[in-house]
Amino acid sequence: MPALITLTLNPALDLATTTDHVAPTHKLRCGPVQRFAGGGGINVARVLHRLGADVLAWALAGGAAGAQVQQLLADEGVPTTLQPIAGDTRENFSVVETSTGQEFRFVLPGPTLQATEWQACLDALTAHTPSPRWFIASGSLPPGTPDDFYAQLARALSARGVRVVIDTSGPPLAAALQAGVALVKPSLRELRDVVQQPLEHAADWCVAARSLVTSGAAEIVALSVGEQGAVLATREGMWQAPAPNMPATTGTTGAGDCFLAALVWALDRGDAPAEALRWGVAAGAAALLHPGTTLAQADDVQRLVHSVPAPVAFTTSP
Repeated sequence: MPALITLTLNPALDLATTTDHVAPTHKLRCGPVQRFAGGGGINVARVLHRLGADVLAWALAGGAAGAQVQQLLADEGVPTTLQPIAGDTRENFSVVETSTGQEFRFVLPGPTLQATEWQACLDALTAHTPSPRWFIASGSLPPGTPDDFYAQLARALSARGVRVVIDTSGPPLAAALQAGVALVKPSLRELRDVVQQPLEHAADWCVAARSLVTSGAAEIVALSVGEQGAVLATREGMWQAPAPNMPATTGTTGAGDCFLAALVWALDRGDAPAEALRWGVAAGAAALLHPGTTLAQADDVQRLVHSVPAPVAFTTSP
């Protein structure tokens, strides 16, 4: 049984290319296209596998794009369980404008799941034995899936001692927090939506993140704040680690997934929270070195972690 399982209900075949300049109406001549197995949980599993973790990527997939996702994961050697669905797995498209370095990302909604499909997934995961140490549910819910799907999983798996990690947004995130999770990784925008506050200053971020911990919504909150790095809140304290100075000339797709993968990897091996935060920030920065959803490479993460300063402890409390 793997120590870690990731779940991707709404995977994607990610297409990435470049063009000199993005403009309306005109035909935009693009460079060579790259194809990647994508979706939050799949990205996390790919990076965990590169870091040497014992991980299984669980996903729902169908159609020609789903078959390509399966083949791409097999090519990387990522252990995978793909549950077939009737609908076609979506394709996402990203373009880097080489004249400016800006990235344009087009994300499709994905196939509508039948009730029997998401229920079969829920039943299989909640009955899976023996249990993993960590269960990481990451990404959007496809149409047709109830908003409390992750919450249902969190309740069932947490009751069996599994440490549940959630990385999503909107109503599914709110429902999961009501159920209670081991770790949640919101962006600043997502945290603002949860607490319904502007959170304009670092002290405000800390108060909001810590409030999720003290309320029992999450044991650990890993807040990604882009170029300013990330904040980690636990019952023991709060820390901020700045991001290395890495220009995002190839786009930022997948950086958050890389951050989450390395953070969980470090926590699972017993690193202290502040040290695990350094690994997460290093992996997020490493993702910027490669185009599309190539994601962080293990040697880059190992190199960049030494350029991440020791996280600064915050004393602000709600």
